[in-house]
Amino acid sequence: MSTKSVKQVDVDFEIEAALAFHNEDAKATIPTLLGDIKHLRMQLALAEAAMSRGMTSGWTPKFEREA
Repeated sequence: MSTKSVKQVDVDFEIEAALAFHNEDAKATIPTLLGDIKHLRMQLALAEAAMSRGMTSGWTPKFEREA
């Protein structure tokens, strides 16, 4: 099995798990996922504000994914 197909299996599993949590209701699943994104972005912003640049050797978190 190639690395790409293993990643796809993981994504498919996560999609099915998220949908199963909401009894296969996609419209109920989406707001939950968007809420999770909002929460994690806030946590990232708080972590960025609390840590020094020396602690991370100049690394800074990015709020958007790189392509």
